[in-house]
Amino acid sequence: MSVPKTIHEDQHYLQALVDNDTLVIGEIYRRFSPRVRQFIEQNNGSADDAADIFQEALVDIYNQVRFKDLVLTCPFEPFLLLICKRKWLNELKKKGRKGVTIDIDEQFNIGEDTFRQAELSWTEGEKAKLFRTMFLKLGERCQQIISLSLSDKSQEEVAALLGVTYGYLRKKKSECMATLIASVNDNLSKWGLK
Repeated sequence: MSVPKTIHEDQHYLQALVDNDTLVIGEIYRRFSPRVRQFIEQNNGSADDAADIFQEALVDIYNQVRFKDLVLTCPFEPFLLLICKRKWLNELKKKGRKGVTIDIDEQFNIGEDTFRQAELSWTEGEKAKLFRTMFLKLGERCQQIISLSLSDKSQEEVAALLGVTYGYLRKKKSECMATLIASVNDNLSKWGLK
């Protein structure tokens, strides 16, 4: 049984992004963008790079909240900094620039536990996104079987809805789930989640 996660008080920052609350969004920029800028400038980037990365990170967070119900279980700052750090590392990799020389964890001394929490939150969100992506690559019938099986309907009801026998449903659901899990596992390292 999983333990319910506690929503962090900084969830209001995420809600402000969704609600387009200009006052709180202004606070986000004032409070957090200088750290991102400092980190990127100390790691082969410019102020413009930092502004772009910061904006992209906020858009990513907005999308996660708006479309995937992201719930913050750690402070907002390390979560945002972690996203910016990952985005900047990807940017450096794409451009073939020298890697990061000063780690954001060391630079701001926020605390290893807080960054671990942020890392876990980010990774869970990314794994959920990978799961959804691989789910959508399944055939329509498998998507239907898995979706209905995960609903509150009994397996007998699901079989009746699909017009198949209970035995067939169990076998087909097992095959579909095996395909989905294999697909997710094959892509974990490609997504940088392994």
